[in-house]
Amino acid sequence: MTVVDPETQAGWAPETDEDEDDMPLSTRLSIADTLTLGNAICGFMAVYFTTTGVLIPHLTGTDDGGMARHSAAMAVILMLLASVFDLFDGLVARKLRASAMGAELDNLSDLISFGLAPAYFVVTWGMVASGTDANQRVSVVAAVVVLLAVVLRLARFSCVTLRDGIFQGMPSPFGALTVVAIVLLELPFLPTLLAIIGVAWLMVSRVEYPKPRGRLAVAMLSWIVLSMGMLAAWALDAPGGQLLLQTGCSLQVVLGAMIPLFATARRVNTFRDNRRESRAESRAAQLP
Repeated sequence: MTVVDPETQAGWAPETDEDEDDMPLSTRLSIADTLTLGNAICGFMAVYFTTTGVLIPHLTGTDDGGMARHSAAMAVILMLLASVFDLFDGLVARKLRASAMGAELDNLSDLISFGLAPAYFVVTWGMVASGTDANQRVSVVAAVVVLLAVVLRLARFSCVTLRDGIFQGMPSPFGALTVVAIVLLELPFLPTLLAIIGVAWLMVSRVEYPKPRGRLAVAMLSWIVLSMGMLAAWALDAPGGQLLLQTGCSLQVVLGAMIPLFATARRVNTFRDNRRESRAESRAAQLP
């Protein structure tokens, strides 16, 4: 006959119920997490369209130009849509409940959409557009540099605490879209390569970028929607579609170059002002 201590049994049962209640809470997805998963899906589908519509037709010799243009535009539109999900999941997480997995899911999804997808786009560009095997190998190196820059940037974002309202280094969505814009400009190989590496350096730099909040978030969303329209016009071979694409890509690259210049100029001016104030205070202290 088994004897059960009533006190032991009473203490054991609530502990089991508590464990069963706690486990689902830590793995339950919030609305923000659902948007983050949409970000990851868009990144994967961008890789899919780049492979099936651009790379495979090129390797098999069945590329007629139109399919590659449609697929490339679709891949970039999906990266833009991923950046929309990335923008809104943060806003929703601040307004509503955020799960314990939110930060990890966000980093993993960003790695797919803004690390793997643009790096793969660069590799495909190297295989399709470059004429020599050496250029293809160099484009692979550039793609690896982009991927590692995003990995390092996301890791640093998780470890470093900065003042509210700024990012350190170019945000990975902005960097990914700038890399893709550089490729779509169809510049000569060497300038394209140097520009891609420059964007990768900006992502791991200490240049401060403002977080997209308020009016800046609205402006960014408007720019994304406008970019999608320009890509659609280019994919459908609409009149002026090529010019619209070149204009949009050029503006993206100019923005990517101008923001660091403004940030650097602001830091230099702040340093000069602080130095001037310190000199004035030291002179005032020396006066009788």
